[in-house]
Amino acid sequence: MTEIPVLTIDGPSGSGKGTVAARVADSLGWHILDSGALYRLTGLAALKAGVDYDDHAAVAEIARHLPVRFEADRVYLDDEDVSLEIRTETAGNNASRVAAIPEVRAALLEWQRSYARPPGLVADGRDMGTVVFPGARVKIFLEASAGERARRRYKQLKDKGMDVNLAGLIAEIEERDQRDRNRKVAPLVPADDALVIDSTSKTIDEVVDLVLQAVRKALPHV
Repeated sequence: MTEIPVLTIDGPSGSGKGTVAARVADSLGWHILDSGALYRLTGLAALKAGVDYDDHAAVAEIARHLPVRFEADRVYLDDEDVSLEIRTETAGNNASRVAAIPEVRAALLEWQRSYARPPGLVADGRDMGTVVFPGARVKIFLEASAGERARRRYKQLKDKGMDVNLAGLIAEIEERDQRDRNRKVAPLVPADDALVIDSTSKTIDEVVDLVLQAVRKALPHV
């Protein structure tokens, strides 16, 4: 059976992994998995259902039966377009909370692995290289300072016409980092064999080039 090549790109919120993953997937002609969207959708679905995040069994049940579909660049939950709603800071913080629930992570594991299809997959998340695809041939871990990540997020939200506070964003990012890095299950850490790239002072083009170089070195036939 032919091995399906997988590239994992992990890192904290705002490190640029989503943009880099999309650019790299487009360049390679591979599929893409935005694993963070699944956790954001789980958090949103629980919220809409009135389920308390402390009720781990109920949240995990929601994760197992997410009524979600992806169409081009749109995301639908129960046939409602939630593409913008899941990209808010609130949705991100809620995703971080449900992602700390072991039963939720277990519920979403096989779903995420099912995205590995020919000709290849770029998997973007926080535990893609350590838990979901530990056998991936190429693993990247993107880093950036909290201040730089907050500035990027501030610009994104401002461009969308949202009213945001930079100091508040920095505090939220640092809090989320603390929660993600210290959770008991699948903490946010680089895989032992990951290439760590600090994107603080790099352009997206520079990071994409570094990632593509790593892919072509490990998979010369790509």
